[in-house]
Amino acid sequence: MRRLRNRLAGALLSVLALSLTATGCGGSSEAAPGGGDSTSSPAGASPAGASVADRVEPLARRPEPRLPVTVPSADGERVTVRAAERIVPLSGSLSEIVFTLGLGDRVVARDVTATFEQAAKLPVVTRGHDVSAESVLSLKPDLVLAETTSGPEEAVDQIRAAGVPVLFVEAAGGLDDVGPRIGAVADALGVPAAGKELTRRSEQRIEAVRGDVPHGEEPRVAFLYLRGSASVYLIGGKDSGAGSLIEAAGAVDAGAASGLDKDFTAITSEALVKAAPDAILVMSKGLESVGGIDGLVKIPGVAQTPAGMDRRIVSVEDGVLLNYGPRTDQVLKSVVAQLYGEDGAK
Repeated sequence: MRRLRNRLAGALLSVLALSLTATGCGGSSEAAPGGGDSTSSPAGASPAGASVADRVEPLARRPEPRLPVTVPSADGERVTVRAAERIVPLSGSLSEIVFTLGLGDRVVARDVTATFEQAAKLPVVTRGHDVSAESVLSLKPDLVLAETTSGPEEAVDQIRAAGVPVLFVEAAGGLDDVGPRIGAVADALGVPAAGKELTRRSEQRIEAVRGDVPHGEEPRVAFLYLRGSASVYLIGGKDSGAGSLIEAAGAVDAGAASGLDKDFTAITSEALVKAAPDAILVMSKGLESVGGIDGLVKIPGVAQTPAGMDRRIVSVEDGVLLNYGPRTDQVLKSVVAQLYGEDGAK
């Protein structure tokens, strides 16, 4: 499966097996509420372009769920949803979809990656791949929304064994997943029309940002996954999950273009020199974990790249960078603004 969190999890497990350390992945367990940091803005990027709004924007008309419904789950099962008064989404991206559909008042818990303002006061019951079945069940949910990467499997099985419907949604892997993920959640909540409306709005906004991307030579952008506290330094390759976002910003995925067939590869000077990125894309907490831009350029090989020499770093909050949800247009706008500058100049 090409989905980001499965790929990243596998790469991290390989690295961590060698280093005997542990860390979160994909902006999950180490992502903290609040988003960006003051050290993450690249030289020349405007503050407005360097962050994504800390709030989601619900649809203007609040939909009323029509239940029960029986819908397909991404794990191959069919799930019957009879009520959706107490919803527990097991990822920040799924929380974002529920809130943006206008049903946030029904959400009773969150994953640590649900970093937007409306969800901030909800209890945390999961940290990416670390779902607590006991915590989830203590909230008496009538529906749990899970990613195909949610786990451990035993915890999800325990929730299902308690009689709670669990709907799996395919994990996000790129821009093409925005609409299908919104639709899957909306259908399960009995608000398919709202799902279509939100999909249209999201896709139109993404296309509007793409239309403003400067034309000309395409910069090479490398996606680096960093967790300095665990000495995890990875460069994204083919199907890392960042490729479609980089391409939508009018750039070239430097890792994939340099022949990195693995989704994530441990950073080496040779790999970075071959990728030769003009800019580096990172998650803001990852950048913070290595000491900001000053620390990033000390990682072997970074200072020798055009991006390192120019200190051309694009940083987006962990909780939204690769969610591919209703705020994807803002993520893309932030990437474009930081990559080219507000005036479009390279």
